[in-house]
Amino acid sequence: MSDLVDWARELQAIAQSGLTYTDNPYERERFAAVQAVAARIAAAAGGEHETELHDRFASEYGYGTPKVDVRGVVVDDGRLLLVREVGDTRWTLPGGWADVGHSPASAVEKEVREEAGIESVAVRVLAVLDRDFRGRARFPAHAYKLYVQCRLTGAAAPRGDGLETESAAFFPVAGLPELSVKSPLEHVERVLPIALDPSRPAAID
Repeated sequence: MSDLVDWARELQAIAQSGLTYTDNPYERERFAAVQAVAARIAAAAGGEHETELHDRFASEYGYGTPKVDVRGVVVDDGRLLLVREVGDTRWTLPGGWADVGHSPASAVEKEVREEAGIESVAVRVLAVLDRDFRGRARFPAHAYKLYVQCRLTGAAAPRGDGLETESAAFFPVAGLPELSVKSPLEHVERVLPIALDPSRPAAID
């Protein structure tokens, strides 16, 4: 199954880059056909609807490259800030896709503010990790997860925004609740020791 996802990603990247840089109508037709095949393979691998995947692939432009997911790591008095998204029973670090026009720091500060209702400032990159890892369902798009330590600049009174998140709270580092795949335990276990020890270097896959 993982091979199918890898093949779909590679085909989509080839098609996306080709559609971006070629003006030849015949080549564009061929790259569009490759993109349709990529959507078909991704749908077979992940169970999503082929038409929806094709529309998503077709909306991408420019050179095919991994997406960036930013996650804010806010530790206060031995407690870690987590949010619970609408419709989910599990918890995750505040974050999401980095918005165009934002620096990495402003992107993660924005996510913490919007999802947890807390003002913070990004102070250190803790890890840059591949979204794919052993035991996790693989998303058709390739993505890197950027974990950034943020320092509180206001009161530690988190709250969900009601749109994306239902709840936000600090949890003892030694007693975390069940985590969402958006902040997998395997990643959090790599990131937390770095956040708690300034002498540790950042991690990278």
